[in-house]
Amino acid sequence: MLFDTHTHLDAPEFDGDREEVIQRAVDAGVTRMINIGFNRETIPTTLKLAETHDFIYAAVGWHPVDAITMQDGDLDWIASLCGHEKVVAIGEIGLDYHWDTSPKEVQHQVLRRQIGLARELNMPIVIHNRDAHEDIVKILKEEKASEVGGVMHSFSGSWETAKLCLHMGFHISFGGPITFKNAKQPKEVLAQVPMDRLLIETDSPYLTPHPFRGKRNESAHVRLVAEQAAQIKGLSLEELGSITTQNALERFGI
Repeated sequence: MLFDTHTHLDAPEFDGDREEVIQRAVDAGVTRMINIGFNRETIPTTLKLAETHDFIYAAVGWHPVDAITMQDGDLDWIASLCGHEKVVAIGEIGLDYHWDTSPKEVQHQVLRRQIGLARELNMPIVIHNRDAHEDIVKILKEEKASEVGGVMHSFSGSWETAKLCLHMGFHISFGGPITFKNAKQPKEVLAQVPMDRLLIETDSPYLTPHPFRGKRNESAHVRLVAEQAAQIKGLSLEELGSITTQNALERFGI
């Protein structure tokens, strides 16, 4: 029983075999997935996937890379979609200092507005953080994100950062990088995250785990993430899968 809490099955990389990819995930023991709609193009395709498959849920938000494109009407649109029966979170939202597509001040404003919306609607948030650990924690604190909590997606920060996020009520999610041989920090952080706050994901088609690194990722590979996490935690795959699935069900109100 596995729950891929973050995937992008509507990505163009899956246009040739999307249903086969979904079936492979089911065959690998994946019982639920959350697909992420993060801009004007992917929100509708995410909702379509969620409406077509009982076991796929949706998160909708505005990605920091696309922050420069967000208009007032888009926030209203996201708000209206949060009433959809399959939408379980606002995300992925956050900060990305790696790709130079949206100015930092614009990213900050868009993130703050979406946290405010989440608090207004009492929805958990899914946080994207790339090379912005200090500012992410600062904004989450200032905007009182602890009132709704959420998920630190594909966590790449230190244990000190993780502790601050845990204190604000966030779950910590890990993906393919924990299977990389040189990924010392993610493994060390995962080892310290309390079991009731741990989630797993793929972020497919990105961040493909070993031994398929460099190839297209897919939700079936969350099993490889679970196997590595179970080894780190000293649990069986079944125990790790059951606990992280229950954590996700509770976190997203499913």
